[in-house]
Amino acid sequence: MPADAPETRPESVLVSEFFNTYREMLQMELIAGAEGLENVISEKSINRPALAVTGYFKEFAHRRLQLLGAGEMAYLMDQEPDVRLRLMEAVFSKQIPAIVVSRGLPVDESIKALADKHRVPIIRTQLKSKDFSAEATVLLEEKFAPRTNLHATLVDIKGVGVLLRGASGVGKSECALALIERGHSLVADDFVLVNLIGDRDLQGSSKELNRGYMECRGIGIINIASIFGIRSVRRDKRIDLVITFVIWQAGMDEERSGLDVDSYTILGRKVPHMTIPLRPGRDMARLVEVAAMVHALRSMGHDSAKEFSDRLIQFMNRGDDKKV
Repeated sequence: MPADAPETRPESVLVSEFFNTYREMLQMELIAGAEGLENVISEKSINRPALAVTGYFKEFAHRRLQLLGAGEMAYLMDQEPDVRLRLMEAVFSKQIPAIVVSRGLPVDESIKALADKHRVPIIRTQLKSKDFSAEATVLLEEKFAPRTNLHATLVDIKGVGVLLRGASGVGKSECALALIERGHSLVADDFVLVNLIGDRDLQGSSKELNRGYMECRGIGIINIASIFGIRSVRRDKRIDLVITFVIWQAGMDEERSGLDVDSYTILGRKVPHMTIPLRPGRDMARLVEVAAMVHALRSMGHDSAKEFSDRLIQFMNRGDDKKV
């Protein structure tokens, strides 16, 4: 079985990274505490500090983004100015990464001054609290997801994400190019970024710089979208199948029946794996295409190898082995 790929796990996300990356998506604007943009978010969940704004801090999740909705803001505005300042001074003193105010609600100037004093950004979003919380939690889940980098090529074959592995120069890019010519899509060539999303799905993507480009030996760098159209490139894809190319050698073991399903481990998750020996004249793109379809059939409960094995056993049990 192939070795596991190395894993890295981000332990924090800068407030500036979250804000700059998702500013438009989450309709955010910075209204105070700009000097605190380098604060770190250490947990991927969003916290609603309803109890904290009343002065109760037991089990306060201070390492998370703090979301103030209509209820929290209404409570604060109902307090006398000196009480409001005292309550918010206590909240800011807990070294929270940032505060997000939902629904585009106005923020008192005295609270903005406290944010500047404690270097805690106040970010205002036009989204409702529940909408912001749902979207931001998913985005932070991706930011905190375990990740790794693989020397491989990732293609989308009729909805099946296929990761092509093999030694440098074995022909991964050439195979991917032939698949693209047949109407399939390129996700990443040569260098694949892999994130574990929701502890379930392995999502592969390309570096922003390399997206849509491929190195073809003897030709050079080519722009896939310009040559084959924008549909030939995908931003990301779940990895469903891993195929490893190896140079064929006399006497090597080759899978003949397909009954034994191997696996390749990425970030602790096992992915179905096939090894395809390379021989002169073999249409590797066609073999990979068929392998993806075989995997898709297996996912739907149709295993050709097992079906044939069962059929063979039935023939033998009926005494028809001479006709096999």
